Amino acid sequence: MTSDLSYELVGERFVLRPKGVWAIDQAANLGRSLQKATGDQESRAHRLEIDLSELETLDTAGAFLLVRLEKAWRESGRDVTYVGAEDGRETLIERVRVALKDGETLPHPKKSNVFADVGQTVLSIIADARRIVTMLGSVILEILHVILHPGSARFYAIINQMEMIGLRAVPIVVLMSFIIGAILAQQSAFQLRYFGAEVFSVDLLGILALREISLLLTAIMVAGRSGSAITAELGSMQMREEIDALRVMGMDPINVLILPRILALLIVLPLLSFIAALATLAGGMMMLWLYSSITPDAFIARLHDAIDMSSFLSGLYKSPFMALIIGLIACTEGMAVGGSAESLGRRTTASVVKAIFMVIVVDGLFAVFYAAIGF
Repeated sequence: MTSDLSYELVGERFVLRPKGVWAIDQAANLGRSLQKATGDQESRAHRLEIDLSELETLDTAGAFLLVRLEKAWRESGRDVTYVGAEDGRETLIERVRVALKDGETLPHPKKSNVFADVGQTVLSIIADARRIVTMLGSVILEILHVILHPGSARFYAIINQMEMIGLRAVPIVVLMSFIIGAILAQQSAFQLRYFGAEVFSVDLLGILALREISLLLTAIMVAGRSGSAITAELGSMQMREEIDALRVMGMDPINVLILPRILALLIVLPLLSFIAALATLAGGMMMLWLYSSITPDAFIARLHDAIDMSSFLSGLYKSPFMALIIGLIACTEGMAVGGSAESLGRRTTASVVKAIFMVIVVDGLFAVFYAAIGF
């Protein structure tokens, strides 16, 4: 089934013949065809005749295109007539005509404005910051409440979230870190080989793994895997009004839903980072053994001289901050989901993007801070 349009100018009468199927899936193409047809003849015609005798199907979208054209011609002081229309199509066109009331202006797409876009972006960032700070305040108050009333703590929920966020993420974190470690070691050895300093690839790998790479990649993995899951869970509950039901039953969503997830993140992200660091070193050790003939004993001995406790602690100190950021952003976006699936998808995507961006920003700030204090 196809849609088509023919037209001709007969004296001062412009005859328009819609053909085939005029339905919503063809609306965009038909709109452009109408604009092209009338644009060619509009200045010379004084009357428009729309012949519907060859039309097979007409839905509301097709009728809207015709009525919109009719409205434009009438507003310019020219007559419009319909011929060959069945009763049902006349009724449909009349209903669309009534819907487009006289004097009602058709909406026009807003023109792009750089300053308006920048302003909206700034306002959006301020609104996000306000919601995250509000969420942080609510979580802190709930932690104080739990400390004063230990019976309100939901240990089972926390343990369940630790399993979901931490334990089930161990295989993918170990595999990813092992591969990254092997790649880093191979590239380091390949470059340092030109200077006869392949053994220093152990130093480079150890410092990178413990101070930066392991924690950063683990946080990004958790933000993508668990942050999106948290946002989707809370968003789905928001769509089904389950969170409102909790409030009606006198239960605080912060205590029931938010706090267990954030506490679980605060506990498991440092542990995952530690596991990731070991896997990175193991991958690097294996690669250097195969690629540069640096045996595991030599690797461990060199690593012992290259790193100290500060290298290990510098990564772990950052992990709670990154866990808190991931949790706050994921929960805030989840609680902001509207009543549509489109809103859920948009908020979930925003949660992952914002969390990863903020994790990288915080890592950079810590790097500058460590350099400033000589840590």
